[in-house]
Formats: sequence, C-alpha cells, structure tokens
Amino acid sequence: MDRDLRGWWPCLLSGTVFAVCMASTTLPTPLYTLYQGKFGFSELTVTVVYAVYAFAVIGVLLLAGNVSDAVGRRPVLLCGLGFAAASAVCFLCASGLGWLYAGRLLSGLSAGLFTGAATAYVMDLAPGGGASRATLVATAANMGGLGCGPLLAGVLAQYAAWPLTLPFLVDLALVAGSVAVLLRLPETVENARPLRSARTQRPTLPPDVRAVFVPSAIAAFVGFALFGVFTAVSPAFLAQSLNVHNHAASGLVVALAFFASTAGQLAVGRVGMTRSLPLGCAALLAGLALLAAALRWELLPLMVLSALVGGCGQGLAFRGALSAVAAASPADHRAAVISTLFVVAYAGISVPVIGVGVLVRPLGLEGAGLAFIACMAVLACGAGIYLLRRPVEAGA
Repeated sequence: MDRDLRGWWPCLLSGTVFAVCMASTTLPTPLYTLYQGKFGFSELTVTVVYAVYAFAVIGVLLLAGNVSDAVGRRPVLLCGLGFAAASAVCFLCASGLGWLYAGRLLSGLSAGLFTGAATAYVMDLAPGGGASRATLVATAANMGGLGCGPLLAGVLAQYAAWPLTLPFLVDLALVAGSVAVLLRLPETVENARPLRSARTQRPTLPPDVRAVFVPSAIAAFVGFALFGVFTAVSPAFLAQSLNVHNHAASGLVVALAFFASTAGQLAVGRVGMTRSLPLGCAALLAGLALLAAALRWELLPLMVLSALVGGCGQGLAFRGALSAVAAASPADHRAAVISTLFVVAYAGISVPVIGVGVLVRPLGLEGAGLAFIACMAVLACGAGIYLLRRPVEAGA
C-alpha cells in the first residue's frame, strides 16, 4: 500500500498544482459586488468581465491547446502559472475597470494553458493501469480548485482585513509554491521539440474519437453553462434579491456547486460511464428547475439545493465525458483532443452568461435567469435523449 501511494505522489502533486491554478481563476467571484460599489458598473459589465476570461480560455485552447504535446508539459504549465501571477498583480493594482479586464484576460490565458496540459500531465504521471483514477484526480483538481477560489476569497473578504488585497496576496503565495513543486516533477513528453515546431491547431478530431466526442461535448456544454451562471450572477442575486451580503456565504454557495461536481465525479465509478452521462443530464435538468424556483420565489435553501444537485449532475456528466474522450484519443493527440472538449465546455460558460447580462436590463435579474434556464433545459433534455439513444461505450 505504501509503495502504491509513493507511486501516486507525482500524480497527486501535479493535481495540487492544477487545483491552485484553477482556484486563481475563480478567486474574484465573490468580490465583484465590492468592485461594483467601488467602480460603479452594471450587471452586464460583470458578465462581460467574466466572459473575457472564458473567451481567453477558448482562444488559447484553439491556438495552443496542443503545444504541450510538442514542447513538453512543464514549460507550458510554468507559463500558465506566470499568467496566474500576473492576473493577481492586476487585481492588486486595480484602480479602474480596465485592470479587471486585464486581470481576467490573463487569468483566462492561464486556465487555457493549464486545462489540456495539466489534465494530460496528471494522467501521464499516474502509475501503469491507473488511467481511471488519474482522470478522477484531474477532474477533481479542476472542479475542486474552481470551488476553493470563491470560498477562500469570500472568507478572507468577510473576516480579514483588506478584502480586495489579501485574497490576491495569498494567491501569489500559492502560485509561488506551485512553481517550486512543478520544478521538482519530471517531464513526461519524450523528445520534446522547440516551441517553433508547434503548429496552431484547428478544432478537428481524429476519426476514431468523433463518435465518442459528440455526446460528451453536449453534456460538457450544458454543465459548464450552469456553472457559468452560478459564478457570474449568483453573488448579485444573493445580494439584491435575498439580501445576503456576507461575502463568505456568497462564496460558499458558488463553491458548493463545484464541490458537488467533485462528488458527482466520485460516483461515476459506481454508476458506470454509459449511465453517468444521461444521469448527469437528468440531474442538471433538476438543478435548473431548482434554480428557477429559487429565482421565482427568492428562497435561499432552493438556491443551495440547486448548487448541490446541478453540481453533482455536472460532475457525473463531465467525468464521464472526459474519461470517454481521453480513452478514445491517441496518446500523441490526447492534450489536443482534451483541449477541444474544453473549448466546447467554455463556450457553454461564456456565451449564455453574456446573454443573461444583456437580458438583465429589459427583464430584470429574475427574468433573465429564467430565460437562461429555459434554454439550458431544452439542451439538457436533448442531450439526455441523444445519450440514451446513442450511449457512449468507452470504459471510464
């Protein structure tokens, strides 16, 4: 057992670095209401600031999602940590809206570099025969890190001094520690080539991956769309409609969705991947219904329940999707294919969120949220039916 655990340490340490980088990307979530009061911008601006991050992620995934397959995992991840540190510095220096845009742009570049490369790196470092566990480590690090960001920032902003400063100082310390860890881990890409040898990738897939990719991408899109609304809109809804002004509570509600996603991922091993995808879509539909009820009747317990149920559904669907795509991908194209899956996922995070922001002015926050939920419910139903009729057979 001890020998087996020692064999997993590089995989677990790389997962920890992955989680730190992901936490950096969601750190500002419970702080947006403070920035609104300081700089006086609208709810639409909040969603645009948030979407700048998602579009930066998509751009990097499209242009450089496969670069770690060529130059190696560690150089790409070190560059991603550099962007994370630069993002934190922008928020520390923020004296106007432009700094927030710059910080979110840099954060998106960091996440874009990490998403495919770190997932592939965690799987590369797993002991032989541990692909399924490594997938869990990677997805749990991704979602767990995203959940830790708003929770950490909310607690520090509510109960410590300098609410717009201390969270980012702590973030810089965590990033510095991650750099030290990463430098001690081995490179896993043999015969790494110079950066100039890497070529911009188009979102194309090897033929043997496509049948698995389509249903997996549908499930990922719906799940990430639900997360997009939680992270971009729920702090404002809690403050304006539910009169919840505690930043720690706001961060906790967002974090619960990501932590529930991790729990959903843990359940995939028992449920089975073929069933986890349609079951995940069903749970996402239930989470959307609970969110609609929370918006309509302004009830905090329903908001919390929506985060738990929807997050669990996202975890079921997302781990199943990632496992299927990774298992079907050739080893020398794995990071590129995983990056393409995340392009679809982050499209789900960004485009619907901007739509909600645009609709806030004519419909109000409740009406805009209900319109979003109706659209996502249609997609969730369609995805579930598709997956029931054409189940994914690749092993998790």
